[in-house]
Amino acid sequence: MVARPGELVRHRLGQALECDVAQVRRLGGQHGAEHWLLVLADGRKAFAKVAEDGAAGFAAEASGLRWLAAAPGGAAPAVPGVLAVGDSYLVIEWIAEDAPSPHAAARFGAGLARLHASGAEHFGAPWPGVIAGLPLPNDEADDWPQWYAACRLLPYARLAMDSGELSLSDVGLVESVCARIASLAGPAEPPSRIHGDCWAGNVLWSAGQGWLIDPAAHGGHRETDLAMLRLFGAPHLDAILAAYQEVRPLAEGWRDRVPVHQLHPLLVHVCLFGGSYRQQMVAAARAALCL
Repeated sequence: MVARPGELVRHRLGQALECDVAQVRRLGGQHGAEHWLLVLADGRKAFAKVAEDGAAGFAAEASGLRWLAAAPGGAAPAVPGVLAVGDSYLVIEWIAEDAPSPHAAARFGAGLARLHASGAEHFGAPWPGVIAGLPLPNDEADDWPQWYAACRLLPYARLAMDSGELSLSDVGLVESVCARIASLAGPAEPPSRIHGDCWAGNVLWSAGQGWLIDPAAHGGHRETDLAMLRLFGAPHLDAILAAYQEVRPLAEGWRDRVPVHQLHPLLVHVCLFGGSYRQQMVAAARAALCL
């Protein structure tokens, strides 16, 4: 008798965790990976991603989670622990979600400021990056504007053009931003320890605080995480930003620079989901060029 897929997952992840998995339940999936709820023999729950092709970037995600959790200084947002990772799976602690509240949002904003302040040695990261299943260049550098252009904007603009989602003139707009990036980036800042894909869906609310999941973590510009929270409407965003500002005020003009930082995730969305995001990306590029 051929084992059911759930039985295969239970057996494989039980071996990875070196413990009995009592139950598994498929939750859906995203970016080529299936999502599973695991109930371990001792009653603990865990969350697993499973991909057969081994190309889902689990090593990068695990490295990012561990790096964020290791931020010195304490009081940063919570990060689920990595229980097991391999080429075809990632298992992390289960986070039981609650409804977000203004108090939890303020706590998250203050913690995010402390996380950023803990810093990084360079822009980029010492591991190959992945974002939503796409390769993410993480070459390390000491100059953020040029690094952002080379590792976050141009690769995805060209990928979208090659797939027919962006026109030559669309890519020309992105290249114009890159040509002026030194003046558009605002005051120079040291590398911050950032989540890198900090949209609302990658913040889970539980036990009165925000938990960071699914990172594309690297040394980056702290305004990037805040621009991502704004892009898809994080709950109680005003409370997050006010608490952030109390702990580590942002440089003057940061609100005007939001389109600069949103340009990368919008390009990624064009690559993933096609031209439905093209207009939003073009608008962000034009807004950036108006700075």
